[in-house]
Amino acid sequence: MFPQIVDTRPLRRAVDDGLNWVVREWGDGFEAAAYPLLALLKAIEDLLIATPWWLIIVILVGIAWLASRRWQLPALVLGALLFLGVMDLWKDAMATMALMLAATLTAIVLSIPTGVWMSRSARVRQTITPLLDLMQTLPSFVYLIPSVMIFGPGKIPALIATIVYAAPPLVRLTDLGLRSVDPAVMEASRAFGTNPRQRLLGVQIPLALPTILAGINQTTMMALSMVVIASMIGAGGLGYQVLQGIGRLEVSRGLFAGLGIVALAIIFDRTTQAFGRRLQGRIGLVETRT
Repeated sequence: MFPQIVDTRPLRRAVDDGLNWVVREWGDGFEAAAYPLLALLKAIEDLLIATPWWLIIVILVGIAWLASRRWQLPALVLGALLFLGVMDLWKDAMATMALMLAATLTAIVLSIPTGVWMSRSARVRQTITPLLDLMQTLPSFVYLIPSVMIFGPGKIPALIATIVYAAPPLVRLTDLGLRSVDPAVMEASRAFGTNPRQRLLGVQIPLALPTILAGINQTTMMALSMVVIASMIGAGGLGYQVLQGIGRLEVSRGLFAGLGIVALAIIFDRTTQAFGRRLQGRIGLVETRT
């Protein structure tokens, strides 16, 4: 047993009392600030559930075709979606997809500007990188505790936890992609008299887009990996089916819901990867396959 050198109980009480004070004094403000996230999640979920199943299949299969221009990926997406429908997982899958889309869209809005900021300042990069490390390595249950204390069990803390967990890869890859643009290309753009804004929007972002899209792919996958944990605090969806399977010892329920999560992961992972390959082909990094 390690000897007790310092009594940590006062520190623990101070942390708990401080968080209780924040909840008491600022809880209403945090709830008001998070309301747009809840509105976004609810709007996406209502739209997906209200849309006919066949139309969603047509849209996703069509996107897969546009991404790859080959029949294999649309066939894979079609099979994954039919599996969700046949196994009576469609509604839960739409709720899970809504959580993933809301978290991914919010992460994109927050992460890409942060990555741009990091790419322009070494000091900012040195400051933000440890925060990103902490966000990726800190167990998600740790920041679920204050989220649940502030907002209560429900979709908002689940969404916030998913965003915190999923955003760092996109920040890192946006920073990496922008800094990896060929200096000769940047120098040529300066020679044409472009200002920093024009260079960013017209040169850096287009050339870094495959790397940024890879970051979006990683953010999407990490958001999906949070669905089971998010279900523990009221997010619902396929993760809740897995949780019920654990609680009731129903292997089939947990297995099929887990395979449903895998099906969604395959759909979004393969589609975003295909878009990335096409973008790389357009800018001459790889050859596109026809």
